[in-house]
Amino acid sequence: MKYYEKEKIKAISVKKAVGKVLLHDITEIVPDLFKGPTFRKGHIITQTDVEKLLDLGKEHIYVSGLNGEVHENDAALRIARAAMGQGLAISDPKEGKVGFSATALGLLKINISALERLNSVQDVIFATLHTNQVVETAQELAGTRVIPLSIDEDKIIEAEKICKQYWPIIEVKPLAKLDVGLVVTGSEVFSGRIRDGFGPVVQDKFEALGSRIIKKTIVSDEISMTVSAIRELLGNGAQMIAVTGGMSVDPDDLTPAAIRAAGGEIVSYGAPVLPGAMFMLAYIGDVPVVGLPGCVMYHRASIFDLILPRILAGETVKKSEIVKMGHGGFCASCKQCRFPSCSFGK
Repeated sequence: MKYYEKEKIKAISVKKAVGKVLLHDITEIVPDLFKGPTFRKGHIITQTDVEKLLDLGKEHIYVSGLNGEVHENDAALRIARAAMGQGLAISDPKEGKVGFSATALGLLKINISALERLNSVQDVIFATLHTNQVVETAQELAGTRVIPLSIDEDKIIEAEKICKQYWPIIEVKPLAKLDVGLVVTGSEVFSGRIRDGFGPVVQDKFEALGSRIIKKTIVSDEISMTVSAIRELLGNGAQMIAVTGGMSVDPDDLTPAAIRAAGGEIVSYGAPVLPGAMFMLAYIGDVPVVGLPGCVMYHRASIFDLILPRILAGETVKKSEIVKMGHGGFCASCKQCRFPSCSFGK
């Protein structure tokens, strides 16, 4: 007979285990075909199970005593329940791990400093996707487990205290469905010389996240026309304003000045993100106003795709947060775009 964990758990020969209760899942791996539990925790070993267990290389199994300890499955469940906030579902334990998935479209938020503290608890592991990204319904987001088969309950209590102090460690914030006013600038579009290619791109991005364009106004490169369009959209109940084009430093590009003239309190004009350097974020009262440079029309992923979900999640983005976007703010322009499953914005 072999003893582990200072005799708190013992392992006996499989041949002597008939009638005993398994304390852990036993996994079978068939290359390229299957990986999963053949026997689950709580299964009562029968005589017919013995040969299968031997085929799986299990000459001994754990069968007894958790004195002052918590089994890996129960430990993972306790950590998961303590850490999770809104918008999440957790799985049943599988091979000691509990997974997290999104219950709806939303913005994933991870308390990074708290996550680091949680992972500093000995034998506790909690892994997540990057924070501040849009996630889909049923998407897998994170997983937690403990290293040993069982763990001192004091460690789980410590992990739960961290989760309570910094709750939530992980959540998915719902995205507001806003009525958006869209102002398309450019004398060439206003005069009809060229078709508006910017508006449809922006509309698609808003609609993909559940919001809608209530009105689109096309204006020439004149401050007064742009200001009037913004104020009219606000009067029509727009909960957010997007102004496209006219964001560069060319003399005819007057969108930043127009947003200021309309009453915009500027958070940032310019961002350390490529594509998206000439982006502007402002607020008129509590209505967010974004000035979108031409790159938003041409690139699948840009500064707009990083900021918009946070605004829809009800966050007020500060200048200091935009400054931090320089780390990870360079798009590698991959031949086949994988955003958001890439480093951009992370």
